[in-house]
Amino acid sequence: MTETAPRPTLEAVAARAGVSRATVSRVVNGAEGVRKPLAERVRQAVAELGYVPNQAARSLVTKRHDAVAVVIAEPETRVFADPFFALQLRGISKELTAHDAQLVLLLTEGRADHARVGRYLAGGHVDGALVFSLHLDDPLPGLIQRAGVPTVFGGRPGWRDGTGGAVYVDSDNRGGARAAVRHLTGLGRTRIGHISGPLDQTSAADRLDGFRDVMGDADPRLVVRGDFTPAGGERAMRELLDRCPGLDGVFAANDLTAAGALRALRERGLRVPEDVAVVGFDDMLPIAEQTDPPLTTVRQDIEEMGRLMARLLLRGRPPHTPAESTPPPGVVLPTTLVRRASA
Repeated sequence: MTETAPRPTLEAVAARAGVSRATVSRVVNGAEGVRKPLAERVRQAVAELGYVPNQAARSLVTKRHDAVAVVIAEPETRVFADPFFALQLRGISKELTAHDAQLVLLLTEGRADHARVGRYLAGGHVDGALVFSLHLDDPLPGLIQRAGVPTVFGGRPGWRDGTGGAVYVDSDNRGGARAAVRHLTGLGRTRIGHISGPLDQTSAADRLDGFRDVMGDADPRLVVRGDFTPAGGERAMRELLDRCPGLDGVFAANDLTAAGALRALRERGLRVPEDVAVVGFDDMLPIAEQTDPPLTTVRQDIEEMGRLMARLLLRGRPPHTPAESTPPPGVVLPTTLVRRASA
């Protein structure tokens, strides 16, 4: 059995660099007050010995854990099947990596998981939390607030359980929806339906409001509730066609929904866009460019949303300057219509 070599210690680094243990500690923990030549000698000794700081001890000194919890209020099956979450996590991960911080992913399969997440956050394991895909009746915002953890939310706040003045990042869902429906009316479509997302989420509710901004007092039968999945889009599209056989346009609440709607239209022998024009929302390229036909959709920069959420959270971590200590309460990113063959 091979013996493991002992880990280099602060004392070993101090001896190699010819400085005190306190000097090594200040350099390793990023403190100021060490002359540049001494700091360079310490860093060289750290590299030569392969010294890795003890994170628990370091946290006692810096009051930081260099870890951020990412809380997604969805079950695992949904998170790993929807490219939206992968894009947002990629943006978050890039920003955290640039700041030498670790990502801790927490998913909620059901109500029992909410208390677990609340306990973990209150336990002082992370410097903050990034939370998204919340539903209106979700208890997580209140639990997180009681945990006292700095938090940035993905999506406009709309829940009922505490968090006044929450910091959030969102896209212009309502404006993007208006642009989608105006594009359809500009093509001469008059019987335009909408397949919504789950209306207990503010993004879906905002997109429905954008549809209604343009369509006004449209027949209520032209709106069918979906769930942001291809299967939900397929089911809702069939229901729309049964309700309104003369349908000539559809605005789907996201690209996955639109992909399902396209399958249902082919199943009924309807041509896209000749018979029914279809517009989605998200512009997730693995979906939008590979549907048949390629999907006209509203683009939101999902990866940038994740990156900005992390940036706002990290801005509030100590040490920081007074000017950086209060992030803006909410940032809404613009959306743009991307025209392809489906409309």
